[in-house]
Amino acid sequence: MLFEVCTPNYQSAKNAQEAGAHRIELCKELDVGGLTPSLDLLKRVSGELSIKTFILIRPRAGDFVYNDQEFEEMKNDIKTCKELGFDGIVSGLLNPDNTIDLIRTRALVELARPLEVTFHRAFDEVINPTEALEQLINLGVERVLTSGQKPKAEEGLSLLKTLKDKTQNKIIIVPGSGINPKNASIFKEAGFKEIHASASKEINGEITSDLNTIKAILDNLK
Repeated sequence: MLFEVCTPNYQSAKNAQEAGAHRIELCKELDVGGLTPSLDLLKRVSGELSIKTFILIRPRAGDFVYNDQEFEEMKNDIKTCKELGFDGIVSGLLNPDNTIDLIRTRALVELARPLEVTFHRAFDEVINPTEALEQLINLGVERVLTSGQKPKAEEGLSLLKTLKDKTQNKIIIVPGSGINPKNASIFKEAGFKEIHASASKEINGEITSDLNTIKAILDNLK
């Protein structure tokens, strides 16, 4: 089973690599759900680490309905990720009625290629998750990061299983939120291919992915 660690700073990314995580989602400001990393952080991770890395493309906190200026910023950030040689991007765009913004999502997917694309937890706000899943499959998105429309993935396990069963292996459902060493194996037993967690604790006033917690989750997935 693949374990992706959500890393909000360089030390978190380094810890994930050293602990043996399979992939990271690099971001900043995890306390607001994560935002696009700074250019300095992007350059440092791309230059110093070798772990497979997806980049969060989210220009601000709050909802996932973006204006034209924010959308242009997202496109420019994706171009930067391609230039720096990252492996994928993680993003999500909605309409005001909490349906997927299909036009802009398609534009970002096409712009990101050949990078892999994950539609993030904006999915947990959509009105009809099965319809939204089919739309993302049609757009060519590789993954959906979701907690099953509950605060924690363990609470949303029923919907997560339903979504997984509907994918027909055309898209990967990645459970995320509240996954820890005690419950990680639940998702493996349920047949999921990947999970996502920050495995974090507060160190010197900053939320940082913890080496030992990452190792503990990996041990429980063996």
